[in-house]
Amino acid sequence: MDHVLACASSPLTCHEVLQGPLLSSLSSIRAGLTMYVIEDKGGAIALMLASLLFLGTWPAVLTLLERRGRLPQHTYLDYSFTNLLAAVLIALTFGQLGDSKDGMPNFFTQLSQDNWPSVLFAMAGGVVLSVGNLSTQYAWAYVGLSVTEVISSSMVVVIGTTLNYFLDNRINKAEILFTGVACFLVAVILGSAVHASNTADNEEKLNASDKLGANGSVEPSKGVPDKDAPKDLENGASGTKHVTRAEAGTAEYLIELEERRSIKVFGSSTFIGLSIVFFSGVCFSLFSPAFNLATNDQWHTLKDGVPHLVVYTAFFYFSISCFVIGIGLNILFLYRPMAGVPKSSFKAYLNDWNGRQWALLAGLLCGFGNGFQFMGGQAAGYAAADAVQALPLVSTFWGILLFGEYRKSSRKTYILLGFMLFMFVAAVATLMASSGHRSTK
Repeated sequence: MDHVLACASSPLTCHEVLQGPLLSSLSSIRAGLTMYVIEDKGGAIALMLASLLFLGTWPAVLTLLERRGRLPQHTYLDYSFTNLLAAVLIALTFGQLGDSKDGMPNFFTQLSQDNWPSVLFAMAGGVVLSVGNLSTQYAWAYVGLSVTEVISSSMVVVIGTTLNYFLDNRINKAEILFTGVACFLVAVILGSAVHASNTADNEEKLNASDKLGANGSVEPSKGVPDKDAPKDLENGASGTKHVTRAEAGTAEYLIELEERRSIKVFGSSTFIGLSIVFFSGVCFSLFSPAFNLATNDQWHTLKDGVPHLVVYTAFFYFSISCFVIGIGLNILFLYRPMAGVPKSSFKAYLNDWNGRQWALLAGLLCGFGNGFQFMGGQAAGYAAADAVQALPLVSTFWGILLFGEYRKSSRKTYILLGFMLFMFVAAVATLMASSGHRSTK
């Protein structure tokens, strides 16, 4: 108990506690365990594919909750707890307790080493990622899931991938890597065209509807009987025998969605939404290079003889700062909300169990997705690991399946959507093909 109190009183004292009795108690089992390190290209690509699936899915889960009407502050608080839990699980399983075959220290050993410059880089990466994730939660409502992911991912590729290429001492094949970047840029242009075409389709539907007032106000929707159709995820449990809802893709559906969701977007400025998207894109572009610096010390900030942070330790510190920023800002937003979201309180958050399981799942998906991306990047190069920025491919799939995005759109929209998805497939395949092998010497 004394050790716990000492740890709570001072981070430095906590460092000493970890170096003393706690590590001593683990010494009996340390020798029999080895840290799991990805050393081959195939394993790195498998991790990147898993990361792509996870990172493309968790935004859809949070979007689902917002469209059901759950306050984004409540959702992000739940998400933050399991996002940190994922980092702890990765450190205690993949990182384990023993030293790796190449002599790199294990997770617990590094907690007591003088590696604070690298720790600060890792924590800086967590700060920008947390701010970026928080921004996109509002951008999804204003701009839409697909186009938000397309724009932010393109900025990561153009800025972040280029920075990682030079930080990694050009271990990736440049002619292949930048061909993939070009594919991303083409996909971004197509994605913007998809959004413009679909927006025009929606405006045409709304203008033809007598439910949308001249000032952009929304008249209450009566819905249509739908007794035999299965309950969809977006509407959630109805609690009644008679379910009324509009058909996806119709003007009635768009109006019902506006009535139900927690962030009201009708009549809002497009500039506001795009500004949030570009801001989040800049944040996302910087977190991977910061993590790269934390694990490889390209700027030689560590003292002689101090080993680099292993990916599991760096990810732990990264997630700690991500957690602190996410919790702090969202507690503030409970009482001082933004984007017209209603005020709430911490007590109201604790009592809000509507959709909590989905928010907790989203945190796990994002945490493991980021962890797998970093593990793959450490083995094959962080520039190649940015192939996970093809996550709009997954997000678009979920947007179509769960939310009825592009339902009843024009033929032009469908053609552009098909070409966009094709270019994303080409982009992720090309970036993965550029994978190099990082020397551990």
